[in-house]
Order: sequence, then C-alpha cells, then structure tokens
Amino acid sequence: MTEFRTLDLPIAERFASWHDMTVSALIPSVVHTDHEGDFQASARVLNLGGVQVSALTYPSLETRRTARMIRRSDPESMQLMLTLRGGHRILQGGQDTTIGSREMLLFDTSHPWHGWASADPDAVEGVLVQFPRALLPIPANKVKRLTGMRLCGREGVGALLSAYLTQLSTGAASYTPADSPRLATLTLDVLTAFLAHHLDATTSTPPQNRHRSLLMEIHAFIQQHLDDPDLSPGTIAAAHHISLRSLHRLFHNHAHGATVASYIRRQRLARARRDLGDPRLSTRPVHAIAARWGFLRPADFTRAFRTIYGSTPTEYRQGILRAGAGVHR
Repeated sequence: MTEFRTLDLPIAERFASWHDMTVSALIPSVVHTDHEGDFQASARVLNLGGVQVSALTYPSLETRRTARMIRRSDPESMQLMLTLRGGHRILQGGQDTTIGSREMLLFDTSHPWHGWASADPDAVEGVLVQFPRALLPIPANKVKRLTGMRLCGREGVGALLSAYLTQLSTGAASYTPADSPRLATLTLDVLTAFLAHHLDATTSTPPQNRHRSLLMEIHAFIQQHLDDPDLSPGTIAAAHHISLRSLHRLFHNHAHGATVASYIRRQRLARARRDLGDPRLSTRPVHAIAARWGFLRPADFTRAFRTIYGSTPTEYRQGILRAGAGVHR
C-alpha cells in the first residue's frame, strides 16, 4: 500500500508531483487543472498484484489519454471508477457519460479518452480499480457493451461492490503481503458478479463466484455491525436468509480456513488496534476501547490481542505514542 499527499510537499511542487505519481502508479495521461497553483490531492494505492485499487481525492481537473500514449504504453487493462463525491464525465468510443455519487463507470485503457472531474464543492473523491482485461472471465465483446455506461452503485449488486471497494481501500493499512492474492481474487469475483448482472448473464457466472459474492456481502455486513454485542453467526445467517450450517460451510470453503467467529474476532481486534494507535483517543482507557469492539472482559481482550499482535494492548499503544512523539520532535 502506497500513500501520497500533495500537502506534504511545497506548494510549487504539488501538481507536478501528482501528475508524475498518476503516470507511474496508475496510467499515463495528460492532466490540466485550474488548481495548479495549489493542488491539494491524495491517493492511497493498494497493489494486489494484477489488480490495483486506489482511493483518490483531488480538485476539479481535465484528463486525456491519447492514441500516441497508448502506442507507447498499453497495459491492456480496464478501469472502473466508483464516484463517492463530486462527478466524472468521460468521452470514449463515441460514448459521452457523466456519473455522480455512488455511480460507476467502466472504461478501457487501450482506447483514447477525454475526461473531466468536477468537485463538490472542494474535492472529487472516488475509488479506482484497474485490472488486466484478460483476468475478467467474461467475453471481451460482452464487456465492451458496458464500456462507457453509467452503472448504479446504490442498490443490489452495485451496492455490494460499492461497499466492498470502499472497505477494501479504507482498511488497506492492515493487510499483509499474504492477503494480496486472496484479495485480488475476491475483487475480481465481485467485479465479475457486478458486470455479469448488468449483462443479464448471471446464469453464466460460476457458482464459486456467486458464493464469493455472498461472502463479500456477509463481510460488509459484519464490518457494519462490529460494535453490536449481539453480532453472532446466528444473526448473520438470519440477516442473509441462509441456514447457520450454510454460513459455516461458506466460510469453510471460501475464507481460507477462517471460521465465522474467528473472522469477527480478528476484525474487532483490528478496529481496536486502530483506536489504540489513534493519538486523538490516547486518553480513552484500554478497557473502554475493548468494550466498544465487543470485548467485555479485559483479560480476554488482552490475551487475544497478544496472540495476534505479539504485545499487550497497553504495550502496543505506548510504542505507537512513543514513535509518534519521536517523529514530531
């Protein structure tokens, strides 16, 4: 995971540095903006091998990918933009499409485009997924039908993909290198289900992909209810209209050995660790943070935290605060 913030740079270098970053980390294009004098933008790029997921924030701008650029460098990839704030417009292949909040747009890096991003009001915010066209298990001629279409991310499979991409990029700092191939597979599975749905071809999607899409929906549900003390395998199964046995089988087959309970526990520990490392919460007692994330017995929390992270919660917090103090001296 790579993070980039123009605010960390001198004002005069911000726009040029952003342009260089997008050329190397994303895709070569020509960028113009009225905010070149003080370009305030940020990027969090999660590289999962063949699949790349980038959380982006930037002011209004204009971008072009020319035929000459494509001849120089063509990764033969697709890009899917999920807009969270502001709007995007793109001209590609005779299509002129504008999308707003919680809408998505699929486009092809092998064809020229002319695009605009409009801030609402201060910045555009979105998640961009880039992946090799060859990795998508849908015929190219069918995918081409969706290129340049406005795709809804507010309901159904679109809402599932939106929630997944948002959570994937938000939690990037806690992933390990071993997670990358699994997350790449899961990302492609959810993308495939989403695109197949819009092609009215869900019956051609392999059952394994449908199962993984359901698992991603369950993961998103768990993330939204981690602070609920009543969260349990039973409540999760009931919320998704499946039996408890089916839920356990789904995790056994597709969650790389994690049980439902162990997944919930690890996610709660990750949230607690994030809070312990937050300087704004430095005065909040450890037991209060533990209780917030479902650990009602401090001893259980300490034991579980040490097992996963190799130190007690207090030791971890003290180490983070000392490191932060050293950086700011």
